[in-house]
Amino acid sequence: MQEIYEFLKKCETYYLATVEGDQPRVRPFGTIHIFEDKLYIQTGKVKAVSRQMMANPKVELCGFYQGEWIRVQALAVEDDRYEARKSMLDAYPSLQKMYAPDDGNTQVFYLKDVVATISSFTAEPRTIRC
Repeated sequence: MQEIYEFLKKCETYYLATVEGDQPRVRPFGTIHIFEDKLYIQTGKVKAVSRQMMANPKVELCGFYQGEWIRVQALAVEDDRYEARKSMLDAYPSLQKMYAPDDGNTQVFYLKDVVATISSFTAEPRTIRC
C-alpha cells in the first residue's frame, strides 16, 4: 500500500475512472491519503463522480511519473466518519478553502480489494495487492 501511495503522491495528478451507465468517465484527481492503514481519496457529494462511485463502486486510477505508470483497480467504499474526513483535509490544507469535515459535502472513500500494476517500457510490470 505504501508503494502505491508514494507513487500517486509523486504523480501529483492522477486520473480516476468511474462508470455512469455504460459510459466511462475519467477526470484528474490529486488527493491520496493513508488513514487507518487504508488508501483514501476525497471528493464532494455534489459532484457527479460522487454519484457515480455510489452507484457503481468499481474504479480505476492511473498515474504517470518519470517513465513509469500505475494502474490501480479497486472498490471505492464511502467512509462517512468525521475522523476520516478531517484526516484527509488535515493532509491537504489547500482543500480547507472549499471543504470542511462537517460541511455535509466533503466525502471520502477508501480503496478496497486494491490491485495495482506499475509498468514501464523498460521493465517487467510489478503487481501489488492490498
